[in-house]
Amino acid sequence: MMIGQPAASAQDAHQVRYTLTSAGAYEFDLFYLTTQPPSMQAFNADAYAYAKREKVNLAPGVPWTFETTMADPNWAILQVSSTTRGGQAAPNAHCDIAVDGEIRTEHNDPYNVRCQLGQW
Repeated sequence: MMIGQPAASAQDAHQVRYTLTSAGAYEFDLFYLTTQPPSMQAFNADAYAYAKREKVNLAPGVPWTFETTMADPNWAILQVSSTTRGGQAAPNAHCDIAVDGEIRTEHNDPYNVRCQLGQW
């Protein structure tokens, strides 16, 4: 009987939170992992079974966040890109990835940011 097994799996899961903020109102293209793949081969075979690509509009100082759980948080990745708009100031984007409430990586850039942990 394996009564304790699901509880052990839940305890091994880590809370992963992606955050994106911007100093200006801007539209961003996001790519991020939503579910941990069993292997890089599985990810390469069907990336969008594990990841999502979407456009988001941010207001200054209003963060976009996404939370998921992963057994191995080193799979976490958030890629963010924006396009320059004539006469509009750079959005000064910031991303971070927190694992179990602790920020593990962060990146600042005028337009495009990438936060990732060890598997990438």
